[in-house]
Amino acid sequence: MSENVNEKECAAMSDCACGVKKPTNLFDRINVNFFSITCFVSSLFLTLMICAATFVRYVLKGDLYGYEEWVKLLAFWLYFMGASIGAFNRTHVSADIVNSYMPEGFLKRLMFFVKDLITVGVSLLFVWYGYEFFMFGFMGPLGTRIAIPKTTIWRISLWTSYLAVFSGLIFMAYYFTRDLVLSTVALFKGGNK
Repeated sequence: MSENVNEKECAAMSDCACGVKKPTNLFDRINVNFFSITCFVSSLFLTLMICAATFVRYVLKGDLYGYEEWVKLLAFWLYFMGASIGAFNRTHVSADIVNSYMPEGFLKRLMFFVKDLITVGVSLLFVWYGYEFFMFGFMGPLGTRIAIPKTTIWRISLWTSYLAVFSGLIFMAYYFTRDLVLSTVALFKGGNK
């Protein structure tokens, strides 16, 4: 039995040591792998495109016409899938001084609950805005799929970028809701989240 405890402690320490939480269920594994692959591919292509544009501009004295449209598209996917990974790992940007300065106890658990409740409320509001944003790009300004907004040079439909925003916000809201459930359980049970 002591071997099982040591294995669990080692697994918990390895998650905390690198700051990356490993997904435990199939849903999270699929999502985190998709987020990771999307971030890797986006960052790779962004780096290559910006290097190519720099080379063409400063060495060849030319212009890589329309590369900004691809950079914006890839940047949206990189940022919002990266934000989803941050929400999954609980490493999303936050000003969390409660954890540092408050002693353990009911008040600290209550503050975590309130923080998570506000975070979920705000993220659900942004999911709604993200949906409206995506539908504007997908259905067009009149909602008839006529005059769908596109980029000027490559004619890339803008909904491809808006989909990154909407899906990233959905997954952030999902993982923030998970944190709210955990802080609610910790609040009433009296443990840590």
